[in-house]
Formats: sequence, C-alpha cells, structure tokens
Amino acid sequence: MRTPEEFDEIRPYDPEELPAVIEELIADPEFRAAAEHVLPGVPYEQACAQLRSCRTNLEVQIKMFYPLLHGLLEKCARDFRLAGTERVDKRVPHTFITNHRDIVTDSAFLSVGLLDNDFGNTVEIAIGDNLLIRPWIKKLVRVDKAFIVQRSAGLRQMLASSARMSRYMHYAIGTKHENIWIAQREGRAKDSDDRTQDAILKMMAMGGEGSITERLKQLNLTPVALSYEYDPCDYLKAQEFQQKRDIEGFKKSPADDLLNMQTGIFGYKGRICFRMAECLNGFLDSLPADLPRTELFDVVAKHIDREIHRNYELYPGNYAAADLLRGTQDFARHYTAEERAQFEAYLEGQVRKVTLPQPDTAFLRERLLTMYANPVFNHEAAVHE
Repeated sequence: MRTPEEFDEIRPYDPEELPAVIEELIADPEFRAAAEHVLPGVPYEQACAQLRSCRTNLEVQIKMFYPLLHGLLEKCARDFRLAGTERVDKRVPHTFITNHRDIVTDSAFLSVGLLDNDFGNTVEIAIGDNLLIRPWIKKLVRVDKAFIVQRSAGLRQMLASSARMSRYMHYAIGTKHENIWIAQREGRAKDSDDRTQDAILKMMAMGGEGSITERLKQLNLTPVALSYEYDPCDYLKAQEFQQKRDIEGFKKSPADDLLNMQTGIFGYKGRICFRMAECLNGFLDSLPADLPRTELFDVVAKHIDREIHRNYELYPGNYAAADLLRGTQDFARHYTAEERAQFEAYLEGQVRKVTLPQPDTAFLRERLLTMYANPVFNHEAAVHE
C-alpha cells in the first residue's frame, strides 16, 4: 500500500522502497563503520545479505534489530520487562505515550517488549529532525519505522508540519494499523520530572475527524511509564545543567547528541521496567461534553501524568536519592544501608565522568540526586491523590 504523497518527507519508507535504500546504506562507508562497530563478530557481507533479505520494515526490525537489542540487554541491563500488558487490547493499534529517558532505547526496548509479549507488531517512532545528524542516520531510522518531527522551521512552517504529522499519525493508526511511540514532551525531561506538554496533545488533535475528544480517541492513547534503575546519560545531563547555568544561550552540538546516543545505548542500565496503563478512551468518554478546549487539554495532560507517575517502577537508588536530597529518612524502609552506600558510590563515579574544566561538584551531585528522586516524589503524589 502506497502512503499518500503528502507524507513523503516525514514517513517511514514503504516496503517497495526498501531495496534501493538498503543498497544506498550498504554502500555508505559511515554506515559500514557503524555496523562493524555494533556487530564486531559478524562479517559485513553477512550482515548485508541478511539486510537485503528483508522485504518489510517489520522484517528489518525482527531480523536485524531484535536480536541486536536482546544482546544489548544481556550486556547492559540486569533485567528487562514490559508490565501491564493485560490492560491493553492487543487486537487494535495504540499510540504509546511515554516519559522520555533515552534518545534511542526508549522506543527500541518498547518494541522488544511488544514482540516478546505477543503484540505481533512494533511501533512507528516519532523522532526529532535535530537527531538526524548524518544522511545515513536519516535513512536508517526511516527503514526502522521512524517518522520525522520537524523542529527546525519557522512558526508558520511549524504549524503546517504539526498538522501534517497529526494527519500522518491518524493515518498510521487508522489505515496502516501501526502502533506509534511518542514522548509526552519535546526532548527528554533531564531532571526526571515528567510532565505532559499540552502542545503534544494539541498537535494530535489537529488530525482526524469530529470533536477534540473524538480525535484523541481515534489514536488510542495509552500511557507507558519507563523506569531505568540507572541512566547512563545522567552525568551528561548534569553536565548540561551546569553548562546552561554558566553559559548564556548554551545549546548542545550534534557531537553532544551523538555522545548521548552512544552512551545511552551502550551504558549500563541495571533493571528496566516499562509498565502500561489503560488506554485513555474510557477516561475521555467520562469528560463533560462542554469542557472548554484549553481546560480539556490540561485535564488530559494531567491524567497522563498521573498514570505515568503511578506506574513507575522505583528502585532502592531512587528512594536513597530522595532521602539524600532532602536530608531525611522518610524512605529508609525501601533500601538497606549497603544499597544506599552503593548508590552514593555510583553517584561519585558519575560526577567524576564530567569533563568540564571547572566542574561544580556540589551542583552536579544535587542535579543527579534530583534526577533519581523526582520519580519518587511524583509517584507518592499520584498514588495518594
């Protein structure tokens, strides 16, 4: 099935386009260098033959990325599970809206979890064009079922691109019957204080038909809480906080984005839990029909926040961070003295990785503690509402 032309600039490649794009990737020396780095024990010609054998995007994911990601989990994680799957109807496609921790692995591991739990399909991934820093990366992500969020345009162009992306999402769910992954906000919440942006919901409601509530329901919005025991990029996020504090107008470079991607993919994550909440359609049906537009988006955003906060998996380090940050013993029942000492040693090691010429150690430590503590504070608030 040929995707409508209006989406050509942003959509994943259609299956009939894959053979030509795969050949372009194989011939690209930068792609070859990346492939040989990621697959050190596999001859490049063998990997190319397997890639050429794929006829659909899903086949590329299952044959190439699925075993690669499982191997990555064995090396970089102690445990991975997708929980709450009993809350979700596997027969219909969903828009999984999640908190955002890692540039690459959030959506990748969600797809692994879906396949491991018999959903029969993965997700199409919303990815910002700021991350597509090399031509081969842009091609590869579109092979890997990504659609592109255009962030580098003027206001008028942004409105037009948002409307087009919304129409594409409705097309992907309603016609292609694809799942979608999208983060609840633009970029990662570097302090782990996860809050849904109204703008994301407003964008989603640009496409589809009927009332705002009906348009949102057509996307089968399903919150998913992502919880990593350790964030390998935590020290990079803390470093960025200091740079933004000390350097007016500081912005990350493409090299910074690349370092974040590499660190997030290959760094140690400990235990990982993704937990699904129920689809929002029932909640949307319960809202008053005369709810003002601005209030409606706010109410839906806050509901998504509560669902994500309630469904966090919290680890001893999160609770230790909460007590260390506030100088209390409020959560001491959730960790042992040994676990607290291990977490403090981990923090010290992460601070030492910061490469700034004048690192503010106290500030960096506070930022790291905040990252790990905020999920505890938000979870406590959500479950006691």
